[in-house]
Amino acid sequence: EVTLNLKDASCPLQAIGSLLMTVTLLSREDNPKDAKMILRRNWTTTCKLQNARLLEAHKKDQLWRGVATITLIEGRGLKSMDPNGLSDPYVKFKMGCQKYKSKVIFKTLNPHWREQFDFLLTNEKNDIIEITVWDKDTIKKDDFIGRCQIDLSGLSVEHTHKLDLALSEGKGHVVLLVTLTATPPVNESAINPMNNDEERRSIMARYSWIRSLFNIRDIGFIQIKVVKAEGLMVADVMGSSDPFCVIELNNDRLQTHTIHRSLNPVWNKVFTFDIKDIHSVLEVSVYDEDRDRRADFLGKVAIPLLAIQNGEEKAYILKNKNLTGASKGVIYLEMDVVYNVVRASIRTITPKEEKYIEEERKISKELLQQNYHRVRRCIMVLVNTGRYINSWFEWESTRRSVIAFTVYLVVVWNFELFMAPLMLLLLLMYNYWLIRSGKDNTLHSMEELEANLIAYEEDEEDGADKETEKKTLLDKLFAIQEVGVAVQNGLDEVASFYERIKNTFNWTIPFLGWLAVFFLAVATIALCFIPLRYILLVYGVHKFTKKLRNPFLIDNNELLDFLSRVPSDVQVVHYHELTQESSQGLLVYKKKSNTTIKTP
Repeated sequence: EVTLNLKDASCPLQAIGSLLMTVTLLSREDNPKDAKMILRRNWTTTCKLQNARLLEAHKKDQLWRGVATITLIEGRGLKSMDPNGLSDPYVKFKMGCQKYKSKVIFKTLNPHWREQFDFLLTNEKNDIIEITVWDKDTIKKDDFIGRCQIDLSGLSVEHTHKLDLALSEGKGHVVLLVTLTATPPVNESAINPMNNDEERRSIMARYSWIRSLFNIRDIGFIQIKVVKAEGLMVADVMGSSDPFCVIELNNDRLQTHTIHRSLNPVWNKVFTFDIKDIHSVLEVSVYDEDRDRRADFLGKVAIPLLAIQNGEEKAYILKNKNLTGASKGVIYLEMDVVYNVVRASIRTITPKEEKYIEEERKISKELLQQNYHRVRRCIMVLVNTGRYINSWFEWESTRRSVIAFTVYLVVVWNFELFMAPLMLLLLLMYNYWLIRSGKDNTLHSMEELEANLIAYEEDEEDGADKETEKKTLLDKLFAIQEVGVAVQNGLDEVASFYERIKNTFNWTIPFLGWLAVFFLAVATIALCFIPLRYILLVYGVHKFTKKLRNPFLIDNNELLDFLSRVPSDVQVVHYHELTQESSQGLLVYKKKSNTTIKTP
């Protein structure tokens, strides 16, 4: 028994009462039945409710050996259960005592859920996940559509598996991604192929220039070692956190084990991924584990694969959830990327892989304003360019007008089609020379854009409380919200298209810059020596017969596919690595903006 005297901090001499508690300490290794006997023997009958709760908490506190992450993507060809020939399907998952339920997708036989669920793998070896699909009914009991199950014991760990499961006792299929991860650290030499000389030579040979045309889809290989983190944010009331790390590359998602009660966790966990697109971005997020609620976000970094420095342990300052400013803490990563340049170049002009799990976009006044200013900035560039060209005709500067008129006559008189890609090639090389000589202002523009994004983010946080009071109004204006989201996303697409073209010529991604140089050089030589009619004839035959040669081929535009790999200005900020000086500068700017807002 323990007696705790209650005190008031403001009046330390005044006695305000005491608490009498009976405390029982239970070992984690004890048998739950033994724990139950101890509780029965030491507690009175008036504590039966508390007894049951403690016993249940003890059962949940048993050691777990990993996490099974289930990503519910979609259903196909489900059974019709409603008179209108459709269904309102949702999915239930069950493994032991752990249960999850997806959202309901109304009036469809091919629902897209795009939801994620985590199951703790305990030492009970119950590795079967039962999946049932139901049709939601408002008046009567929900209708059963079908069932299937996943045997986790047959799946390899630290790897994402895409499963297409047929429903028994019903009709249709369910498509899922399953990943077994968060296992404790093991002998590093057994899972670290880049530290083994023989394995490393084998990997390097697999992606050598000689084998460029073998297995075109196998672009490359990446190994990530999550070493440790330091100075993380406090997320628990006890002044510490229970951090774990999540690593995402496109639709592959792995995570480390949890380090309990630590702000400086050491994981030393090695992960490997097959690279499907060299322009993918590796996202590393740190969370605080909570048993009773969703994990708390602690920080995140986004690292383009082409920006990784091989074999170097590097400290990355964690960013906030929007990747626009600094969070608290630093994470140490050691990465190695090996890829084949030819295969990566071919993959660049094919459609990007769709990401199944993305944060749902909602209408935001601040984001709408941000995208508006981005579009306005792009339009002003075009307007100013037009004004500059018009100044030639207005003879505002005689010298400039004479030079422009002379160049126009010479170019028009001697123009050949190969000069079009040649001029773009010269523009690319000119900007490359500016960057190499240190005369570009890309860094200044990036810092200015980072500051603007933080300002918009602050405005959004200030308006969060007001938005909660307007929930009922937003529900009534749901249709208007859909229109607003479409306009918001349309502005984002227009701004991103211009920024991707600009960033191609600014050498934002050197790999893409050199790839553009290669394509433009080939186009220049081809147009110089091959008559245009032959090139157009080959291109037309290729476009018209593409579907005949492969009926399942997805039609695409190679130029747009190339531009989709170039980051927009916002993405450049997201992927920009923070330094100590820049993070402190952003925090100072944040404080100044707060002071300016509060000043009347």
